[in-house]
Amino acid sequence: MNNLPLIDLAAPPFCGHLHPILGIARRLSREYRVRVISTELGLTRARAAGFDGIAVMAGCDDEIARIVGGPRATRSNPFALHAQLRANLRLMTRFRDEVTALYQREPPDLLIADLTLPFIGPVARASGVPWWTSHPAPCAVEPWHGDGTPAYLGGWSPRPGLLGAWRDRAGNGIIRLFKRAVHALHRRQFAELGLPHVYRPDGTEAAYSPECVLGLAWPELEFARRWPPACQLVGPMVFTPPGRGGEGLAFVPGKRHVLVTFGTHSEWFKDRVADAVRRAAEALPEVVFHFSDGRPEGGTKTAATANFQRVAYVPYDDYLPRYDLVIHHGGTGILYACLRHGKPAVVFPVDYDQFDQAARLAHAGVARRLRTLAGLADAVRAALSDDGLRERCASFQATTAASEPPEECVAALVRSRLGTRGA
Repeated sequence: MNNLPLIDLAAPPFCGHLHPILGIARRLSREYRVRVISTELGLTRARAAGFDGIAVMAGCDDEIARIVGGPRATRSNPFALHAQLRANLRLMTRFRDEVTALYQREPPDLLIADLTLPFIGPVARASGVPWWTSHPAPCAVEPWHGDGTPAYLGGWSPRPGLLGAWRDRAGNGIIRLFKRAVHALHRRQFAELGLPHVYRPDGTEAAYSPECVLGLAWPELEFARRWPPACQLVGPMVFTPPGRGGEGLAFVPGKRHVLVTFGTHSEWFKDRVADAVRRAAEALPEVVFHFSDGRPEGGTKTAATANFQRVAYVPYDDYLPRYDLVIHHGGTGILYACLRHGKPAVVFPVDYDQFDQAARLAHAGVARRLRTLAGLADAVRAALSDDGLRERCASFQATTAASEPPEECVAALVRSRLGTRGA
């Protein structure tokens, strides 16, 4: 086994970024040696899924969690985004130094890194290691030469005609201007970390690999646009690590069941959502609601009524087929799990690219958009009685199921790059 090529897979400890990397690791481990690089918490989760690797930035998990899990939503707020960047830059020098030392001892044959770790790319390049980017939400990749609907502007949908093209050009220009301005404010730190420019001469973003960006999304869900040459839409990497979760969930014969999940972030928001779900359950006694806190390690504010339960964690692969409807925030893990199982959804975006994902789901007709939590009960009632929504979800499921599995697409690309196939 030691003569097989070594592939590093790097990701932060957050499930929405770590789980796709682990899904890639699961497939590639059949042909290659794989090594997961993450923080102590991330490596603990990787080992629970059967993978080993290297823990970096010891003792920093709490600080990292505070950066992304503040007391309010970041959304497209430029000041909040800038504050997060400043906090990240303070950590990235240590991250760079630790990975540099690792690659001096044992460089891999290929590095596949989550998009949130752009500074690992220059380290790989300096060590002669090929670097690819894994992107769970490729809607955030800028359209090449501004030709397409931009992200991070509140969830824009395509607008036809010349007016729509002008709007998109202006929106993409605003995004590029903001990125250039932030880079200018921290030019020295970015240069020291190996990213002296925001964009390459061909207009592509320097934070992503120039060789291969694995877009973990179905083309059928994405808006029409020009993708950068390195971007390959291979499909979503839906992966749920084995483990406990869902114990004690009550499924009542003859009733319809709704799962509510808002991922592993947004702790400041979950109590508010849970209260809204509890009120919806009171208004809809014929429906059973299960609220997941998204905590794989357990621990939650357990609560239950006649038709409402709050639990720590619900593994999607094990339980999703039993639900009639899912209410979620537009996180990539749950939205692709719903589409893979053909489950209708009500989406209420909270932060980051979730507004852009919600726009895509609504545009494709596979989810209903919820604007305020006050309308939750009405939205659930309408979605459960929407035969067209269920039919579109089933059709989307059939279409994507007929395409090549995403993990096989990734394996084929890796095989082509390394030129060596393991036993």
